[in-house]
Amino acid sequence: MHNLGISRRALLNLIGTSAGSAVMYDAMLTLGYAAQSDFAGPIRLSGDVKGTSVLVLGAGLAGMTAAYELRKAGYRVQILEYNDRPGGRNWSLYGGDEYTELGGATQKVQFAKGLYFNPGPWRIPHGHQGLLHYCKLLNVPLESFCQVNYEAYLHSARAFGGRPRRFREVSADFNGNVAELLAKATSQNRLDDTVTADEKDALLQALKEWGALDKNYQYRKSDQVSEVRGYDVPPGGGLASTPKDSDPIPFKQLVSSGLWSSIHSGQEIGHQSQIFQPIGGMGMIGKAFGASLKGLIRYGCKVTKIVQDSNGVKVTYTGRPGDVQEKIAVADWCVCTIPASILSQIPMAVGAPMRNAINSLSYEASIKVGLEFKRRFWEEDDHIYGGISYTDQPITNISYPSTDYLHNGGGVILGAYLYGDTPDSFEFAAMSAQDQVKEALAQGERIHPQYRKEFKSGVSVSWHRVPWTLGCAGHWTDENRKKNYGNLCAIDGRIVLAGEHCSRLPAWQEGAVLSALDTVQRLHERVVNSR
Repeated sequence: MHNLGISRRALLNLIGTSAGSAVMYDAMLTLGYAAQSDFAGPIRLSGDVKGTSVLVLGAGLAGMTAAYELRKAGYRVQILEYNDRPGGRNWSLYGGDEYTELGGATQKVQFAKGLYFNPGPWRIPHGHQGLLHYCKLLNVPLESFCQVNYEAYLHSARAFGGRPRRFREVSADFNGNVAELLAKATSQNRLDDTVTADEKDALLQALKEWGALDKNYQYRKSDQVSEVRGYDVPPGGGLASTPKDSDPIPFKQLVSSGLWSSIHSGQEIGHQSQIFQPIGGMGMIGKAFGASLKGLIRYGCKVTKIVQDSNGVKVTYTGRPGDVQEKIAVADWCVCTIPASILSQIPMAVGAPMRNAINSLSYEASIKVGLEFKRRFWEEDDHIYGGISYTDQPITNISYPSTDYLHNGGGVILGAYLYGDTPDSFEFAAMSAQDQVKEALAQGERIHPQYRKEFKSGVSVSWHRVPWTLGCAGHWTDENRKKNYGNLCAIDGRIVLAGEHCSRLPAWQEGAVLSALDTVQRLHERVVNSR
């Protein structure tokens, strides 16, 4: 909704609202955002590899997926990982954790025990069968993630005096008014070239029910409308039980407010129910993967050089921080999952096509702010249990925890999520983490006045300042993908790349998994055929 003329995400929102989900999905395919997966089941790598060794660079989901499948096929595998933990961008921050960003600023997470914040991925669409396959395989328990909550808020600083409106009010009023307009056109025979007489009757009946229209096909204040958008005074018990109908928002005000641009949020393929999250934080997937590969991952390794010849690959790396002593790892083959934003700075013996592809790929900006509150006022005061509120302020949205409902203690909400190369993202990213938390509080309290009183602690992650990625996810333009994508994914001698940036699902964990599976299958075929 914010920066409608600039943001590609906002453009997709507009396409979805005005033209429907099918048209929006076609646009998402074009822009590389569609969240459907072509996972066809577990891969099987047959053939004797005779102890062939593979060095995997990076213990994110792509690297660990590759290592898991290669080891199962009989390869000798080792992984070099920059961080002191597995998972990469599959990451959760808990109370007691510390995070140091580029430049040295360190945040100490002060959340209460059991609370967490996902700086990276925060939900798993039901269609991401590759990732779900490994969650099941690794016994990672999942729970529902609430994407759409009609009790949540839609907010515009320039509409209705800056007061937020309930999602259900905006959705019901927009749908009702559109249904009335279409019913009017149908009744006046303006659609005769489009629908038959029988279809006309069926369409009018459908519009009447869908839009909560009255017998005259009008969207007006009524008990039927209140059942959709909510009552001013809901039905009660005893003598004081008479409900009071609510007044719909005038259509002209609704359209000019821009709030309608968020009501389709649950219709995108990647956001349709069912949506999942790991119990205890998204980082539980990385932890489970890491445990399954115990002994294969060497942590705290900063890769400084990658060379290859006809016999194998040699990787130079140092410990971190402060350890400048160079170490060497060798293998017959290398699967490199280091983000292109980092890899572009590492000397690597590959041909010009792959090197140019790496250097051509920019990375999206993204900032997330986690806010801990002393009590769950969004539940206790506003009756919001999970889901997302949207705003045209830079923070974009507020996501409420989809777990521990009715818990007497506090909770952590996602208090800001900026994504994409927009002026707001760059301006927000230029702030210190402490100022980002303050700004998220200032903007959030325009929706929830309880913010200041109930605030306890906060943490913020700007992905361009995350040392091991320098950005959120690979940003492919149509032109660059056409020119360089094939070269990025191709096997160069004994080196092949994998990761979300080597997929048609950038920024999704599923893209990392599918890229790894494709990579190891092609690598295995090369190994078997070379014998």
